[in-house]
Amino acid sequence: MIERYLNNRLLTLYIFPLIIGSLTVLSFEPFNFWIINFFIFPLFFYLLVYINKKSKAVYRKKPYKKNLFVFGLVFGFGFYFSGISWITNSLTFDNNFKVLIPFALILIPLFLSLFLAFTTLFVGPHLKLNFSSIILFSASLAFSDYLRSIIFTGFPWNLWAYSTSSIKEILQIINLIGLYSYNLLVITIFTLPIIFFFNYSNVKKLACTTFIFVLLLSIYLYGNFKINVNEKILKSFNQKIFVKIISPNFNLEYNLNIEQIKERLKKLIKYSEPDKEKKTLFIWPEGVFSGYSYNEILDLKEIIHKSFSDKHHIIFGTNYLDPMSGNFYNSMLIVDNNFNIIQSYNKRKLVPFGEFLPLENILDNFGLKKITEGHGSYLIGKENNNLVIENLNILPLICYEIIFPDLIKKSNENTNLIVNISEDGWFGKSIGPDQHFAKSIFRAIENDTFLLRSTNKGVSAIIDNKGKIIKKLNRNEAGNIELEVPLLKTNKIKNDLIFFILLFTYLLFFLLYKKKNAK
Repeated sequence: MIERYLNNRLLTLYIFPLIIGSLTVLSFEPFNFWIINFFIFPLFFYLLVYINKKSKAVYRKKPYKKNLFVFGLVFGFGFYFSGISWITNSLTFDNNFKVLIPFALILIPLFLSLFLAFTTLFVGPHLKLNFSSIILFSASLAFSDYLRSIIFTGFPWNLWAYSTSSIKEILQIINLIGLYSYNLLVITIFTLPIIFFFNYSNVKKLACTTFIFVLLLSIYLYGNFKINVNEKILKSFNQKIFVKIISPNFNLEYNLNIEQIKERLKKLIKYSEPDKEKKTLFIWPEGVFSGYSYNEILDLKEIIHKSFSDKHHIIFGTNYLDPMSGNFYNSMLIVDNNFNIIQSYNKRKLVPFGEFLPLENILDNFGLKKITEGHGSYLIGKENNNLVIENLNILPLICYEIIFPDLIKKSNENTNLIVNISEDGWFGKSIGPDQHFAKSIFRAIENDTFLLRSTNKGVSAIIDNKGKIIKKLNRNEAGNIELEVPLLKTNKIKNDLIFFILLFTYLLFFLLYKKKNAK
């Protein structure tokens, strides 16, 4: 009976992959039902093998490999449509962009699906119901994720590794092998249950089950050991800084006047609860001054001066006009109690259409501009600079820069703190802010430093160097959280060499197995 359904081209190439691709969203934040991937990956693998085997005999559609491409494309569309369709919520804030919502809802997932479609096209013909095919399948999906993370500025959102964000013990291996290597292991482990459908002896199947259990147990025990050792280190660590993270829960509004900005500033100060005698680093979110540049809010510096002392520093995000070049940047600034800039950082990973308009000279003629309020397209920051002040060496990450492990690898070797500021109000009540927050846990573990996250309408948190959430403010919760934060110097993987060694090992194993079978 099952084979009768599988022989139906509509069901096998379109409906089944769309359903299982869409269900993958349940494995990520905020659901964290990661166990579903132990069913989705084996089913994905089995259907690929079946389609490859039956294309010529059953589906009778030339070219035959087209079936593999379509299957991967539809699975990918379900995966991205269910996982990132919340992006289109940002188009609802400007009437000029609302007309683009149906196109974005379809075209963005469809474009990203091409990474999976080409993977299934090239790898599908080589897959069979044997262990070496699991190796090839896992390596190809992991490499596809890697390419997606670096091509066209990169979009490493919802790598399969992120579906395990709730298991902190397992995640500790990331600092040892890197995110992409971990992603490869995760895909392999999720796929291994397919072995029960192989024509193997029960002994082999038992051996495979034992291997999965021992591997997971070993990784878990390693992570648990690292977390316990870390807790002892933190108790005796003396170099700390007192930090207050503020989440104001402002509504996302356009065209505010200076008086409304002034009221926002007063609320920020109220939530900050500054103690003039206590040395404190205050962290405010991105976008709290709603499109106003630093120069345009300088007249409010007296309010800052009256409320804060020379023992205080404030980090916040705003538009910044570079006086030398005359260009605008999306920047993170550190200011003193006189509102003087001590150091600044210009965002390097800009959101297409959100912060800059691709082909601006052409699209500008149609009345389009970047979605965010304020001046024309921001320029990309060129310098990979940390914010250094006294004993602080801060890796600054603005908004969705938090999703890029590459920025961790390239950061200053003396980094002892990560600060991420964001405006998550763009994504409304969708799952977007939860998925965005999950990436912070991985960046803290990768860098082995504390991460401080201040957002508006999102999750603000203090995350320790092992990914443990020490304190947090939930979505749409106004207030502050504070802590004496240890300034742990970074200890990180600096490149993807381990990932490529694993890929080469996987490929070598597949080729050797194939050669052995050929003989």
